[in-house]
Amino acid sequence: MASLTIRDFDDDLKAELRVRAARHGRSMEAEVREILRTALTKQRSGRGLATRIRQRFADVPDASIDPPSRTEGARAAELPE
Repeated sequence: MASLTIRDFDDDLKAELRVRAARHGRSMEAEVREILRTALTKQRSGRGLATRIRQRFADVPDASIDPPSRTEGARAAELPE
């Protein structure tokens, strides 16, 4: 197992960590391990949004749509006052 030293750890953050660890019935070290485990596991386990969209629509046939031709030029939006 590796050791990790955190320098210049904010006193207020340490107090919050102590309270959170006590709420969960863990030591501060165990609480930090759980926080890191949860944060890093979530990042690796989830698929990205683009991958999920691609998979959801993988069975949909290609429905290419030709955009309509422009009959007038682009103009600035009119915002209400």
